[in-house]
Amino acid sequence: MSLIPNYLNDRVCLNVLANSVQNAKECYEAAEGHVLLGVLSKNYTDDEEAIDAMEHYQEATNNALSIGLGAGDPKQSQMVTRLAQKLQPQHVNQVFTGVGATRTVLGQSETVVNGLVSPTGKEGYVNIATGPLSSQAPAGVVTIETAIRLLQDMGGSSIKYFPMKGLAHMKEYEAVAQACARTDFYLEPTGGIDLENFEEILQIALEAGVKKVIPHVYSSIIDPTTGDTKPKDVNKLLQIMNKLMKQGD
Repeated sequence: MSLIPNYLNDRVCLNVLANSVQNAKECYEAAEGHVLLGVLSKNYTDDEEAIDAMEHYQEATNNALSIGLGAGDPKQSQMVTRLAQKLQPQHVNQVFTGVGATRTVLGQSETVVNGLVSPTGKEGYVNIATGPLSSQAPAGVVTIETAIRLLQDMGGSSIKYFPMKGLAHMKEYEAVAQACARTDFYLEPTGGIDLENFEEILQIALEAGVKKVIPHVYSSIIDPTTGDTKPKDVNKLLQIMNKLMKQGD
């Protein structure tokens, strides 16, 4: 199974939540494979249960597994690291301080490991205090370039910029995208992204020149009755991705 996500035009890959193996398969097909399926570690009582379940997701989607924390919960950081070591997925979500440990246990550089940073209200700066203990302390505000360089030191692949709150942090987000482009780093916007604002958020990253973009679209495309991510909406997102890729040609 491949360790590298299946990027559309070697540039963009969706990240959506999977409510079941069947839901994962349907979303994988709807995105024509250009997707990572998020499965949250927080939903399992222990490592053994999580590994057993996540292996089924890997088998059903050619390893397009994205191991998640669960709403960015820093208490899940160590469990995510342990699961990543065993499962070798294509994608791992981590708090900022968990990136080094995760990359070390993976033992390879192909799996995408993101590091969670948060907006600060100040353009060009992010909060890196997203770990189990640091998140309880005053914000750790650094320049976005410093945050990226620290993540690169730890073996990280990308910035997970959360929460976007839709377009609420647009100017800050633009600065993050520009910094990622300058430093050859990937970008993962997440939080409040929906079918309406997805195109603008993705376009900003692409126009800035970000090498690879992994937008996370979660609750806005989940059926509230079943808890499933809606494959039809996943396909709509794919069409937007295709449109932007054609515009960039």
